Amino acid sequence: MARDLPAGDLLRQVWGFDGFRPGQQEIVEAVADGRNVLAIMPTGGGKSLCYQLPALMRDGVTVVISPLIALMRDQVRALREAGVEAGALTSGNTEDETDEVFRAISERRLKLLYMAPERLASGGTVNLLRRAGVTAIAVDEAHCVSQWGHDFRPDYLRIGDLRRTLDVPLAAFTATADVETRAEIVTRLFDGAEPVTFLRGFDRPNIRLAFQPKNSPRAQVLTYVAARRGQSGIIYCGARARTETLAQALREAGHPAIAYHAGLEPDARREAEARFQREDGLIVVATVAFGMGIDKPDIRWVLHADLPKSIEGYYQEIGRAGRDGDPADTLTLYGPDDIRLRRTQIDEGLGDAARKAGDHARLNALLGLAEATGCRRKRLLSYFGEELAADCGNCDLCQAPPKLFDGTMAVRKALSAIVRTGEWFGSGHLIDILTGTTTDKVRERGHDQLPTFGVGREHGRGQWQAIFRQMMGLDLCRPDPERHGALHLTDAAHPVLRGEESVTLREDTTKAAKPANVLRAQVAEEDEPLLSALKAKRRALAEAARVPAYVIFPDRTLIEMAEKRPQDLDAMARVSGVGAKKLESFGAAFLEVIAGAPAPMHPARRALAGRPEGALLDRLAEAQLRLARGEDGTEKPLSCSTAQLRRIAEARPASRDALSRHLDEARMDRFADAFLEEIAAA
Repeated sequence: MARDLPAGDLLRQVWGFDGFRPGQQEIVEAVADGRNVLAIMPTGGGKSLCYQLPALMRDGVTVVISPLIALMRDQVRALREAGVEAGALTSGNTEDETDEVFRAISERRLKLLYMAPERLASGGTVNLLRRAGVTAIAVDEAHCVSQWGHDFRPDYLRIGDLRRTLDVPLAAFTATADVETRAEIVTRLFDGAEPVTFLRGFDRPNIRLAFQPKNSPRAQVLTYVAARRGQSGIIYCGARARTETLAQALREAGHPAIAYHAGLEPDARREAEARFQREDGLIVVATVAFGMGIDKPDIRWVLHADLPKSIEGYYQEIGRAGRDGDPADTLTLYGPDDIRLRRTQIDEGLGDAARKAGDHARLNALLGLAEATGCRRKRLLSYFGEELAADCGNCDLCQAPPKLFDGTMAVRKALSAIVRTGEWFGSGHLIDILTGTTTDKVRERGHDQLPTFGVGREHGRGQWQAIFRQMMGLDLCRPDPERHGALHLTDAAHPVLRGEESVTLREDTTKAAKPANVLRAQVAEEDEPLLSALKAKRRALAEAARVPAYVIFPDRTLIEMAEKRPQDLDAMARVSGVGAKKLESFGAAFLEVIAGAPAPMHPARRALAGRPEGALLDRLAEAQLRLARGEDGTEKPLSCSTAQLRRIAEARPASRDALSRHLDEARMDRFADAFLEEIAAA
């Protein structure tokens, strides 16, 4: 391919396009000039051309790092069909395919070499790329470098080293990157040196956006699909098993449907991908393992049967529809169980408190989109820093505006309840306070005496749950991972609390609806964040000890910990399943999760934790301390060892004669009467 041809001529000659799509040409020119580039472009915006075309304008090979085997194979096939020498080194290669790539490298014919990031871990990869004559690096799906992103790939962290070692320019591309992720890409791929950055907008105006609360979700899915019979679509589910059962239900309803998830054998996954590429009207019911590598332009709809993990994940997944620019449709179903699951996944994650808080904020942004009161596209684009001048007219809320009401007073009551309880509780307990429900927890903490107790009786529990959900969607409050999910106010809440700003809520989401087939949670909603934290601790301990999690503690024990919230080792020892050895080995670790670091306890005292003998030992120790210098405080100091006190507490001698078996004459004179009095009282 002649490298001296202008970009426009190559575009026409190789791809058959008369002109660039909006925003492409400037990126192509920057990459071709050898500059470091970061380009954020919407799915379907033509990212691949922005590194493929410059590869033909320069000498040497452009290596393309991509996490998607299926997409790499598709692009290599398309490039070869267009007369471009391209190859891929992936785990999906046949021996002949790999031999052909090496032959093209040795003959200096290759222009684009695709490679999975995992191959960078191989010691021989750098030498291979040097021999190949690599003069540039392109990184597809660059957001995968973000360690806390929704598609993190650890081997992406090696790409920065590769750029430095080869000393060549790098161009990174993604369709999904908020401000934080963009900063992480710059740090990890470009050593913090700002590349030439192109932000080409996130809007996909051909895609219709819609959300629905779950109400018989399988029927909702079947109804939606029936209205789109014969169209190719993707249904995303939150669990592998759900993909299988829903695909079966669709087949029984007469729709061609297959399941796809990471648990399938590689051959089965490849067959599913090939069928979806090959067959018209096929429906794939999948986890998020599916879709990133599918370069199918005519996917007409995407349905989320469960709430996605984040607004970034949602945007990327719906972006697989309508890549050809023709109208496409999306629908996201969501319910309280979805929200609870996503909160749990965040709380049980391995990130620090700041990262978990950020992830809760991202989930709040997605809830804000789900509970929006106006144009969804405006809200979605605003999240990515892009403003839409007018309503889009192509979302469910533009086409059927919801009924709204002034929710300011209800929100102020809820915020007041959060503040008056010290920002230490989740929505379940706060709703008990607002509705005047006298639970044991409310009574024990004196919250039935608060001014906010019972001030929200005009709303039922289900309505208050919807109000709190919308408050989080408006980012007026967030769960605090360090307080096991307790809600705390954000800066945006204070003007509302002071009466300086009003809040509009959706009336339809505050109407109580009887849930269908709701599975009972392991614990009350109030205790779920703590249970998640306890499970995370158990997982860490189990991994360190290389034993199954239940060997540390079974679920039932963790559930009881979450419900009883023991505050010291004595209370912890009374939890079912916490024996002496496990108390000694793990008690302090789990107590720290629940109540902070416990006070040090002598081993002899710890052996009696949770038993009446332990309480008696404490009283004996107090009596001993009081008499350490005698009744008048002038005598020689005298004390007993903790081991002695333990033996007395366990034996409970009822007479001086019995007690004398444990104490010498001097200690009998000093402590006998007081000790016998405490034993009798016990």
